[in-house]
Formats: sequence, structure tokens, C-alpha cells
Amino acid sequence: MSGRVATAPRTLVVGIGASSRAERTEVLRLLADTLREAGLDRSAVARLATVAGKADHPAVRWAAAHLPGVPVDEHPAEALAGVPVPNPSALVGTAVGTASVAEAAALASAPGGRLVIAKRKSAAATVAIARTAPSPYPPHPTRPTEPEPEPEPPQGDPA
Repeated sequence: MSGRVATAPRTLVVGIGASSRAERTEVLRLLADTLREAGLDRSAVARLATVAGKADHPAVRWAAAHLPGVPVDEHPAEALAGVPVPNPSALVGTAVGTASVAEAAALASAPGGRLVIAKRKSAAATVAIARTAPSPYPPHPTRPTEPEPEPEPPQGDPA
């Protein structure tokens, strides 16, 4: 065994839409299924994103609690309404003030990025996944799982 662990770069932004009927665990279940079906790793999620006022929704909070270190961005409905998406919904537009929450929020929190998973729906929640724009910097190499040994002190007379 080499003693090195490869880490997935955090490049995924998950947009979340959740109605008032969404159960606490619904978003996380939908997200886990979506990631698994797409062959994406949960550790690659960099942030969650939703419409303003939904970060405190129990289903959004539950998902965030199970993705340690992943912040939740909130975007005003007016800003999301200006984001071009492949699957707008007139019903959502009437209810929320933007024809897309999940896809638009994912893209809004991944400037220059692209949608990699279009919206997926459950009974009362929606998720979509964007990938952030590529970094101009080279990827960080894998990190050792154990500290490197200390170098031997120089030999000789310490005069």
C-alpha cells in the first residue's frame, strides 16, 4: 500500500428546490440517489444553493448537516429568474417568482460552470448539479496519510 489517499476535488454545486411539504430527509435521499446514479462522489460537493429563504428549510438543513463543511448559498428569486436553464417550470415561476430553483441556483453558485445533472424530482424536492469552472491552477497532488519521517540529524562533531 502506498500510504497515499486520492481526494476528489470539490467541484460540484447542488441546487435544491424544496416545497413546504418536503420531508426532512427527502433532499438528502434524492441527492444521494442522483450522485450514485451519475457515478459522482459525495465528497466532490463544494456547496449547496437554493432560493432566498429556503436555507432554513428542514430538508435543506438536513442535507447540509450530512455534508460537513459544505455551505448553503441563497439567491434572490429575481436573480435566479435571470439564469438561463434547460427545464424552466411555469408552475414554479408562479409559486416562487422564478421558473427554476434547483438548476438556476446550482448555476448561480458555480459562475462560469455548467450543469452536469439536470433537475431531478421527488415528491416535494428537486436537485440539480453544476460543476464549477475549471481552475487555472494545476490540481493538488494526493496527500500522504502519514507524516513524512523527520530527516536524520547531520553526523559529525558538534563543535
